[in-house]
Amino acid sequence: MRTFRLLNRFINFGGSFFSMRNTIYRSLAVFTFILLVQGCENDIEKINMLNTSGDYPDVIGEDIEVIYSDSAIVKVHMYAEELKQFNNAEKPYSEFPKGMKVHFFDDSMEIESEIRANYAIYYNEEKLWHAKGNVVAENFKSGERLDTEELFWDEEKEEIYSESYTRIVNENGTFYGQNGFKSNQSLTDYTLIGSKGVVNIQEDE
Repeated sequence: MRTFRLLNRFINFGGSFFSMRNTIYRSLAVFTFILLVQGCENDIEKINMLNTSGDYPDVIGEDIEVIYSDSAIVKVHMYAEELKQFNNAEKPYSEFPKGMKVHFFDDSMEIESEIRANYAIYYNEEKLWHAKGNVVAENFKSGERLDTEELFWDEEKEEIYSESYTRIVNENGTFYGQNGFKSNQSLTDYTLIGSKGVVNIQEDE
């Protein structure tokens, strides 16, 4: 059974939980500002309409850590500097404007691979991550490195994929997916789409 370890103070999003090492606070500054400007116009109904519009984050957090475990074995560890959670949006989501870093562990509890990006969104209902901007995925055991500008991580299927130009570098050479790639989340089994590449050939001495 998949569980989530909670580290300090926590907040639920789409069945998962965040640990906030430093700060969790409600996004009320905009509403305080409205009250000050309007003075005596304390129209609570209008403020509540703004609060549930989905245009503003109803939860903001800093220094986020999430640990996914299965049968008490850690599978995934995610880090992020900032979280903005939009639970009242038509399609609820969590935004990571300063990016994220994710570690995937093998059965021996050793880090097998990593994904990092400058920006990410998590769609709660689909359990789907969308990472953008200098996306890098590495398999530390095989030494393979993947670079792309956009990547999707499907939690349920434990797959990562992209439709953007992708480069993979390994001991055999450099390979390109003109139309992206598909892979398991550990980057041990992948397929480049529209592939081409340069193979390293070791000459006999």
